[in-house]
Amino acid sequence: MRQQLLVLLTVLLTVSAIGPVAAGANAATGTGVQDSGAQCEYPLTMTDATGEEVTIESEPDSIVTLYPGDAQLAYSIGAEDKVVGMPVSQYTESLDAGDRTDITGDDGVTPVAEEIVALDPDIVLAGNIALYNQDLLETLEEAGITVVVLDTANSLDDVRENVRVTGQVTGDCESAEETVDWMDERLEVFENALENESAPLAYYDGGEDGDTHGTETFQHDVMTTAGLENLAAAVGESGWVQLNSEVVVDEDPEWIVYPDRTDAPPTAEHLQETTAVQEDNIVAVDDNAMSQPGPDVVYAIEAIVEEVHPEIYSEIEGDLEAVDEAYSDDGNETENESDGGESGESAIPGFGVPAALAALLALAGLVARRR
Repeated sequence: MRQQLLVLLTVLLTVSAIGPVAAGANAATGTGVQDSGAQCEYPLTMTDATGEEVTIESEPDSIVTLYPGDAQLAYSIGAEDKVVGMPVSQYTESLDAGDRTDITGDDGVTPVAEEIVALDPDIVLAGNIALYNQDLLETLEEAGITVVVLDTANSLDDVRENVRVTGQVTGDCESAEETVDWMDERLEVFENALENESAPLAYYDGGEDGDTHGTETFQHDVMTTAGLENLAAAVGESGWVQLNSEVVVDEDPEWIVYPDRTDAPPTAEHLQETTAVQEDNIVAVDDNAMSQPGPDVVYAIEAIVEEVHPEIYSEIEGDLEAVDEAYSDDGNETENESDGGESGESAIPGFGVPAALAALLALAGLVARRR
């Protein structure tokens, strides 16, 4: 049960609460707020994930990003100069925090209201998990601080929209759109190259209790875009679930994908009879890139393609580099392009956070179910 909660909290503590947090968490967005190509015009009124209208009177000069994934979003569109406070810990090691204030507690992910209020930012950008910290939201509201809570990202399309909304919130619409274009061009390279390739069955091994993801998650989109058939989806699962190892063995995946926060797939000892284990068809992906719905998802896709479809990857590697170079020349180098396309090391999203435990306990029955 402890491992189940740890993985569920990893799922929740991302820019927009990975997977379906709760049916009510996906509030409608405001008129025009998430339209493609939207411009930064102020005052800007939007309906965020709280279901309430939020008005941003003018382009913000100072921003606090509430969770590690929120910081990744801001940095990915070049808005880091406006960030005055963010989680500063091993969970954001891939970002250059510099002298920015750490607004978290000892765990590196739980926001501390007093730290945020002391900074008096123009805007707080918050992942969907903030909906389960109403005391924090009320404290910030009472202090007169504007908070924008992002919608849950259940697909790559949702990731694109959260990039765009981050651009509007920070006043960086043009660079946000360029970042989406960069994502799209890289994704098009993968999709074209893999169009006629067979998709081997793969299992995402996310935790010791069989934590994995089915349809209606952006991780599902990551796997299918990388030329895999998602085992959990193949057996009819959606959202973040727990899958009994016997089901996985019966389905006999050809590949196992797992987050690199562990040295090996968490349930490998129960999957010895699978083709994936017997043939050592195992792929570790950067946990941060795979778990936070931001532009770095393209690096998770790339890591999978490189291992599962090596001949295809050798053919498209130059095309991917050309895309990166084109956008770097435009001054839109994304956070990880400068290190050769590798996602930041050791930037593992937080888990084990006391502030979110109550929400997890309430959601466990909805989010995780065992076959």
